[in-house]
Amino acid sequence: MGKPTGFKEYKRRTPVERPVEERIEDYNEVYEPFPEKKLREQAARCMNCGVPFCHIGCPLGNIIPEFNDLTYKGLWKKAWQVLSATNNFPEFTGRICPAPCEEACVLGINEPAVTIENIEKMVIEHAYEAGWVVPEPPGSRTGKTVAVVGSGPSGLAAADQLNRAGHTVTVFERADRIGGLLRYGIPNFKLDKSVIDRRIAVMEAEGIVFKVNAAIGTDLSVGELDGFDAIVLAVGSTTGRNLPILGRDVKGIHFAMEFLAQQNKECEGDTVEGKISAEGKNVIVIGGGDTGSDCVGTSIRQGCKSVVNFELFPQPPKHRPAHQPWPYWPMKLRTSSSHREAEQDPRNYALLTKEFLGDDHNQLKAVRTVNVEFNNESGRSVMDEVEGTIKDWKADLVLLALGFVGPERGSVIDSLGIELDGRGNIKTSKNYQTSVEKVFAAGDCHRGQSLVVWAISEGRETARNVDLFLMGETDLPTKGDDDLPRR
Repeated sequence: MGKPTGFKEYKRRTPVERPVEERIEDYNEVYEPFPEKKLREQAARCMNCGVPFCHIGCPLGNIIPEFNDLTYKGLWKKAWQVLSATNNFPEFTGRICPAPCEEACVLGINEPAVTIENIEKMVIEHAYEAGWVVPEPPGSRTGKTVAVVGSGPSGLAAADQLNRAGHTVTVFERADRIGGLLRYGIPNFKLDKSVIDRRIAVMEAEGIVFKVNAAIGTDLSVGELDGFDAIVLAVGSTTGRNLPILGRDVKGIHFAMEFLAQQNKECEGDTVEGKISAEGKNVIVIGGGDTGSDCVGTSIRQGCKSVVNFELFPQPPKHRPAHQPWPYWPMKLRTSSSHREAEQDPRNYALLTKEFLGDDHNQLKAVRTVNVEFNNESGRSVMDEVEGTIKDWKADLVLLALGFVGPERGSVIDSLGIELDGRGNIKTSKNYQTSVEKVFAAGDCHRGQSLVVWAISEGRETARNVDLFLMGETDLPTKGDDDLPRR
């Protein structure tokens, strides 16, 4: 603990957002650079608690007090080494993780928590600028080959760990670029795609082979996987939840991911035929999570006439509710940079979407809603419509951001005959092995829709179990190891 009084001397400070009128004109990242002096002050707020609950909050088990202390002292290389021991991609989590570690921060009991996420981001950015993040191929190869299907965060983490173990790894990606959800699900204003590209360049130089436009079962035969000693499925949970209500067939209703992916492709310089555009339209986003927020920000940048966001459940409290005490993750009101870009808060709570209304040409013209309230009956929450609250909202474009219900069927999962669980996700044993002996699964396709940090954690854990399966033993770390290898 470099500065015992740091948490009393310094207030929590986070990066400043670029002015709204400036940033909505482009797709560049929202936040201004954070000065090094201020970052070290923020790191000084860490109390190096006797029991660091931030470890419990982090799915990766990041050694947070240690890299905070090293950051405060300006020992950047050591801080990067500690951070990279447990997190393959801190440049991703430092930008797009909701930071469950901060909600578990002991200081957060009665003061604003330590800015762990931003410290993480700045440590890895410093490492890139200093030239420390360079290819480190394994010293020898095992002779074993592994196919990783899917190049989202879980697939990339699994590939990285397995390559470090000395296996020869090939990553198959059905899209035209590597990155999965990171590439085509998250807007550039949250994660600039050059951040992905520089990491992929390092991984390629370390010996990992990436194949794009390579959907197993369509572009390539499932037989392409026969020669591999092990297979990791990291195909994500990409089947969007539908809203099959009256009028669902009218034109102008789209899944959020289709909308976001098209804009990301355009940001890459691609020409998108028949692009879903919000320009000049009254946009309604249904679903109040991160994806809904991303649709709001993207619609504003495309020049929408108006944008509103519907959420079925009541507005969460502004502060931690009593039934979700520290260090648990609280369901409280969280306002994103995209929400702040609208002329007024676009969120509307406790709204049930009843019907999509079309004109004579079957083109969307309005959305009908009713207010709802939730009551507890016999310990069960019951939703009731509020009489007299039917309302029609003018709409030219509806984006469904209702979450995801599992991995896509009719894909490599069916081709390999993989067993699914009751929720439609890939069923595995405790060691991440599927019903097919040499096939493993990681990330959202296995645990269901979740966070990027959980996907990385699952990729790492799966890689460890694959290595054990192939070699009978493994030196790859697992979450909670006391003696973690440093890069």
